[in-house]
Amino acid sequence: MLAHLSDLKAFCLCVLITLTACAPRSESSADQDSIPASTAADITADAEAWADSVCASLSLRQKVAQLFIPALFASDDFWTLRQLRQYADSCIGGVLLLKGDSHSAAIIADSLQTNSRIPAFVAIDAEWGLAMRLTDAPKFPLNSDIRPDVNDQILYDYGRELARECRIIGVNMVLGPVVDVSFGDSFMRRRSFGDDPHRVADLALAYARGLEDGNVISVAKHFPGHGSVSADSHLRKGVIERSLNQMDSIDLYPFRRWVENRLSGIMVGHLAVPSIDSRMLPAAVSPIVIKDLLRGDMAFSGLVITDALNMKGAEGYGADDAIAAGADIVIAPEKTFSQIDNVMQAIADGKISQSDIDTHVRRILFYKYLLNRSNPGAKSPPPATTTQSHDTLTTPQADSISHLLR
Repeated sequence: MLAHLSDLKAFCLCVLITLTACAPRSESSADQDSIPASTAADITADAEAWADSVCASLSLRQKVAQLFIPALFASDDFWTLRQLRQYADSCIGGVLLLKGDSHSAAIIADSLQTNSRIPAFVAIDAEWGLAMRLTDAPKFPLNSDIRPDVNDQILYDYGRELARECRIIGVNMVLGPVVDVSFGDSFMRRRSFGDDPHRVADLALAYARGLEDGNVISVAKHFPGHGSVSADSHLRKGVIERSLNQMDSIDLYPFRRWVENRLSGIMVGHLAVPSIDSRMLPAAVSPIVIKDLLRGDMAFSGLVITDALNMKGAEGYGADDAIAAGADIVIAPEKTFSQIDNVMQAIADGKISQSDIDTHVRRILFYKYLLNRSNPGAKSPPPATTTQSHDTLTTPQADSISHLLR
């Protein structure tokens, strides 16, 4: 087995053992046993074997499609469901849910999993709960409005509650938490846990452990740190004007803690960092940022995910650039199928190697197995029926946690 897959095996073994053993425990989860090391090793070996087997069964184009997560509105109209079926038929890796409601989100998740050959990621931006995207979901405060004396246990319970809500509607990946350390007029001010790198890291880790103990992938963002940037990456590329020492002690600190705690995913932003990459490439398409810094120096072995490629901050760059730079998953590209064509051409031209594609696919499949390890062939636990989703999302527990956060 290649060295990077050995690293992944060790990484996922740690995920299975340490998250359950070391996370803060709420009353609702205190009676759950942590996974014994021998069982975790068996799960890891099974996941590795399944990922290898499924990867070997795919055509090159199907493998490339696994690296894509296009975005669509959480709507159950005819055109959205037709687009969803096209994605499923093409072996797409998953979808990102945009604005909509829980009823439609559950229909989309169920339809995608039912029609997909391989389990799909169903992702959502839920930085302050599902209400960030779904109009009828329980409401939690913005990260900037969380009370200053909140503790790790409350954040863990918050993440665990959000995981419960996600699984009810079939969501298995949250693009959050934001671990950007915010200063002054930063665009991330309302979305950040604050200006103290240690507090940001503590709260983000507790929240993410709650998510992952609830069997939902967490994704820290926006690497290598959006907190000092006033620009909105939706409109233009941001530039981080910090020295390497400043970056290391402030912006990178929460990400280093994230890596040390073996959490699942990191989103790379559309941010130029001249102190790291003098070419001023957006981080999401910079080999120096992804391969050298994140994979190399920081030894991150989890999923590397781009910020949405349809944002102006990534203008001029495509999925082939992000994948060549080391990203595992491309989020929300413009014209998904055309971008798949571009990646296929990049492989033919030697810009991206087939072995690199296989590495990305195996890592993606590994995590999909972990999400569905009781029966990977079943693709995903089914969401609640759509008539149940709203009623079961809003509970006294959700209301209590929202109150404790304020």
